[in-house]
Amino acid sequence: MGDLGTYIPIVLALTLAKDLNLGTTLIFTGVYNIFTGAIYGVPMPVQPMKSIAAVAISNGSDFGIPEVMAAGICTSGILFLLGVTRLMELVYKLIPLSVVRGIQLSQGLSFAMTAVKYIRNVQNFSKSKSSGEWHWLGLDGLVLAIVCACFIIVVNGAGEENEERETNDDLGDEERHKKRSKLRKIIASLPSAFIIFLLGVVLAIIRSPKVVKGITFGPSSIGVVRMSKKAWEDGFIKGAIPQLPLSVLNSVIAVCKLSSDLFPGKDFSVTSVSVSVGLMNLVGCWFGAMPCCHGAGGLAGQYKFGGRSGGCVALLGAAKLVLGLVVGSSLVMILDQFPVGVLGVLLLFAGIELAMASRDMNSKEESFVMLLCTTVSLVGSSAALGFVCGMVAHLLLRLRNFRKGQSCYTIWMQGNP
Repeated sequence: MGDLGTYIPIVLALTLAKDLNLGTTLIFTGVYNIFTGAIYGVPMPVQPMKSIAAVAISNGSDFGIPEVMAAGICTSGILFLLGVTRLMELVYKLIPLSVVRGIQLSQGLSFAMTAVKYIRNVQNFSKSKSSGEWHWLGLDGLVLAIVCACFIIVVNGAGEENEERETNDDLGDEERHKKRSKLRKIIASLPSAFIIFLLGVVLAIIRSPKVVKGITFGPSSIGVVRMSKKAWEDGFIKGAIPQLPLSVLNSVIAVCKLSSDLFPGKDFSVTSVSVSVGLMNLVGCWFGAMPCCHGAGGLAGQYKFGGRSGGCVALLGAAKLVLGLVVGSSLVMILDQFPVGVLGVLLLFAGIELAMASRDMNSKEESFVMLLCTTVSLVGSSAALGFVCGMVAHLLLRLRNFRKGQSCYTIWMQGNP
């Protein structure tokens, strides 16, 4: 459940605003989760393509489901070609770590800031707007969000680094130390994200009991989406072009780097991940499933809440598949009543975990490039623009150091003929 903080709001918004087939999306993303969990053996997430979703929500009736699916197919087709031709490996080698960390930091902070908006402000997902502030009390109140956040901190802490530390004072009383250690293990074993999600479902039903009566059993009808020539054109220009840089940087390159950081010894090639993203959507988008990709934020979220193998995302995929087959699109009635503040808490910790991956910058030069890339990405709301600025800064610093070294060599030669 670690990456549902991004999955649910985006899918819910498209279902309410654009009549996305939620049942079909659940079925296909469930299958994606099962296969990626089995293939990679780590909690590789399956998340909606955020840029395409943002374009669809903000463009009104001019960008509907046919355009969304066309954008997903075009983006995935390009990623698939970059993967099978191994050009993605060249891109991966040329991009410096400081720029990758800048993209990860910007995405993590973006998730975290969005999460705070979910917690503090009333959300209209169908229009992608905030209005007013939540009260302190109530099913979407600030108190509930604070309690959920405190529960996650108690269970998960700040991460693995501090979980097994022991002090010499504990060794003075061995029996008490064993009891304390056992209690810590019990607390750490609690599935905090799953508990928080179940709490949200219960509160959604309490808020509107009639949603249970509105659920219909059986899968949604699945059909091929018809895409006109204009839908292909708008999908490529308005959807695929803005999404492509984000998919290359965050869904392929950043995911591969983060997976090697979190799971030493399990290094995945960018070719494999790129082809994986391509294959998912080259199949599902034709039938109306939301365009999806892998995401560094989702991987960080799964890891934060205890995911250590492909089994957790495979179980999540099985749950999505069952829900898609049993209740289909009628599930949107429950999700529409789900406490937004609870989603915000899950998204907050996923974003912070992703942002913390950037803490390994050791030099001031690397930190400068990373922070420049992050700042431009956040202010310009464009990972592509931040990437370009980060690459330019990195190249200029290398050129400056090269010319500086050349000048010193010339001076040394003049003094030592």
